[in-house]
Amino acid sequence: MADEQKTAKLTLGDKTLDLPVLSPTAGPDVIDIRKLYAQAGVFTYDPGFTSTASCSSTITFIDGDKGELLHRGYPIDQLAGKSHFLEVCYLLLYGELPSAPQLEDFEHRVTQHTMLHEQMMNFFRGFRRDAHPMAIMVGVVGAMSAFYHDSTDIGDPWQREVASIRLIAKMPTIAAWAYKYSIGQPFVYPRNDLDYASNFLRMCFSVPAEDYVVNPILSRAMDRIFTLHADHEQNASTSTVRLASSSGANPFACIAAGIACLWGPAHGGANQACLEMLREIGTPDQIPEYIARAKDKNDPFRLMGFGHRVYKNFDPRARVMKESADEVLDLLGIEDNPTLQVAKELEKVALEDPYFADKKLYPNVDFYSGIILDAMGFPTAMFTPIFALARTVGWISQWKEQISDPQLKIGRPRQLYLGETARDYTNVENR
Repeated sequence: MADEQKTAKLTLGDKTLDLPVLSPTAGPDVIDIRKLYAQAGVFTYDPGFTSTASCSSTITFIDGDKGELLHRGYPIDQLAGKSHFLEVCYLLLYGELPSAPQLEDFEHRVTQHTMLHEQMMNFFRGFRRDAHPMAIMVGVVGAMSAFYHDSTDIGDPWQREVASIRLIAKMPTIAAWAYKYSIGQPFVYPRNDLDYASNFLRMCFSVPAEDYVVNPILSRAMDRIFTLHADHEQNASTSTVRLASSSGANPFACIAAGIACLWGPAHGGANQACLEMLREIGTPDQIPEYIARAKDKNDPFRLMGFGHRVYKNFDPRARVMKESADEVLDLLGIEDNPTLQVAKELEKVALEDPYFADKKLYPNVDFYSGIILDAMGFPTAMFTPIFALARTVGWISQWKEQISDPQLKIGRPRQLYLGETARDYTNVENR
């Protein structure tokens, strides 16, 4: 990766430094400033780390200008269209697509670890009935380290592997049970004869009085949602997982930290915010008014689910998600659902309006995933837990990569201090 022949010159007063430039396999070159403070006594200032590479990685690459998302080099639209979630999990974890025997073994290991320790039920029942499912997930995932002591030693490669499989396998059960608890229904145990997505749907919607037969179209749509959210490079929650793990924290604590970060409306809650916007619009005849408000710079209203901070083109995940949204809406119908009627009409109007096209404000993955989850019957409070379920494999893959990095150091960002300088407490009067 490194090309020590390339350097960047930085002049500070009468001092000139030659900073190494590292060349990636894709994306812009990176100026190596690791020795900047030691050589020049200065820091860099980059709020939000928008121009700073915090690590090197081989897992996911995003080119926002081209609208490109690659997992281990494979385009996301190909993976979502031709693969399935557990195969993508294997790819993210191990770097290559599995052979048929490898995939069968991986799926078997995940399926055999979907059960939760029975005593963990007590954790769910300790929460108030109206607790948000994300609050439950943060607590339960963090508590896993108290139950699975044989997979908390991050220095042991085998224990890291065991922890990885456990988290991927048990997260659907945790999310489903958080949902069941929040609506006052009994927990539904996983079944080994169902695929990953179908198992999750059944645990969410089945009841003891009547089993839930999973429709293959809904299962496929759920699997695509998982696949399209599996990893997204160094986003806020992934960076949180990496920062937590840099201290040597156990994997369950690190993933719980990622879930907590994902909870924020600017991150994992975006599809919930989108659906709430659709409900605010109310009916299709109100769309022109809200479109006009979105164009008005003085109006605080913004169209949620359109455009993306990273993608300056069409979100590559949105193309595949739109196909699933159309399939789900055709299956379930939208005639009696005003929210979905608004969504379909708003999509049509925005795609035809030159204002949005010129600004490249296309419907993104959050717009379509919110529509699908609402049509399936999930409340908005479950949107982010489902996101966390899907993103777990990305967090784990990034965590495993970081633990194995010989350059690993504990994260310690610097600051631009603008407070008071040293003051003398003994001279303060009128205390």
